[in-house]
Amino acid sequence: MSAERLVIVDGVRTPFCKAGTDLAALGADELGRIAVNALLTRTGLDPQLVDEVIFGCVAQPMDAANVARVIALRAGIPQSVPAVTVQRNCASGCEAVTQAQEKLQAGRGSVFIVGGAESMSNIPLLFKPTAVEKFSALNRAKTFGRRLGAMTAFRPADFSPRVGLLLGLTDPVCGLNMGETAELLTREHAVTREQQDAFALQSHQRAVAAREKLAEEICPVFLTNNGGHAVTQDNGPRENQSPEALAKLRTVFDRNHGAVTAGNASQVTDGAVALLVMGERRAAELGFKPLGALIGYAYAGCDPSRMGLGPLFAIARAAARTGLIPADADVIEINEAFAAQILAVLRCAPSEKFARQFLHRDEPLGEIPADKLNVNGGAIALGHPVGASGARLVLTALKELHRRKKRRALVSLCVGGGQGAALWLERM
Repeated sequence: MSAERLVIVDGVRTPFCKAGTDLAALGADELGRIAVNALLTRTGLDPQLVDEVIFGCVAQPMDAANVARVIALRAGIPQSVPAVTVQRNCASGCEAVTQAQEKLQAGRGSVFIVGGAESMSNIPLLFKPTAVEKFSALNRAKTFGRRLGAMTAFRPADFSPRVGLLLGLTDPVCGLNMGETAELLTREHAVTREQQDAFALQSHQRAVAAREKLAEEICPVFLTNNGGHAVTQDNGPRENQSPEALAKLRTVFDRNHGAVTAGNASQVTDGAVALLVMGERRAAELGFKPLGALIGYAYAGCDPSRMGLGPLFAIARAAARTGLIPADADVIEINEAFAAQILAVLRCAPSEKFARQFLHRDEPLGEIPADKLNVNGGAIALGHPVGASGARLVLTALKELHRRKKRRALVSLCVGGGQGAALWLERM
């Protein structure tokens, strides 16, 4: 076993683009390949030195099982290097990073390419079981007469698909979709529609103002279906976003009494992130100057119907292990699944009652200052390609630490199914 720290040498990501737009023609495997190729080019790393590739992906493509392996081989990583796909819903990109840390400490490698890839555009439509039976019967029919008979069994309803994306965003245990869990937090913590829209507006304004900074993370994606032009920036941030435009949007999950809209929720997005991580001693041997180190992390469970509060449970568990609380962070990145969810987290963090009742702490976690939180915008503006977002937060936080010449960053996410993730990073 090794006590060596895992360091993040560098990272790169594709632009994040709304589902059905610029990157819709590319699967998660291709998005991941582009990011890994760009990472190898940017760092100059010899692929022969990689011990393993670990990638997060929530909606694994049917035609690229163990998508991490497909990404690795297509990016030119040697066949002898193993690859594994990890899935912790929204924290899959974080899981890739922390699994590398665990493998490093277990002596099972010292150089890893980690990250996440998601093509939410390509999450499939599914046929109902009754329709599947009819298609199976049609496939088994060998004569024209039997095929004709099998075809006449179909009804118009058989061609009404089940939307895989919606199924994936619905919790099978509590029965609520993710938007409905946000509405629950809205009611329980008295978060108004106006407050949610104001937070969403801030996310767009910060992302637009940070375009030049975010460009440091992004590699161009060249597409053959648009004449070979490059996609070079995120297409989610709206320069002309306004309170009036947000106020006009209809609520989605509770038509009559709700407050969550498409404008104050994270965008459904395509994108990929790749990070080069390794043991601190190995980085020194290879002459790299890392961006930072992983100094602590934790995952925690919570009520699935209140999954948006997951960051608080994970931050509390990480505090028990590291002694660090939000006040110790110079930069904080918390994924913006929903404005309601973030605002509920901000309200509960300084609450003594919440700390005692739910976190089993004598002291609250404390205030999370707005001037440290998601200073370059968040998923409401940038988008949330679920398998990649955790890795993006790590990269964005470390880049911002260097700009500010500060020491520590806290990265956290809520996780569908009732979990939270929290990672502490330190600038090197």
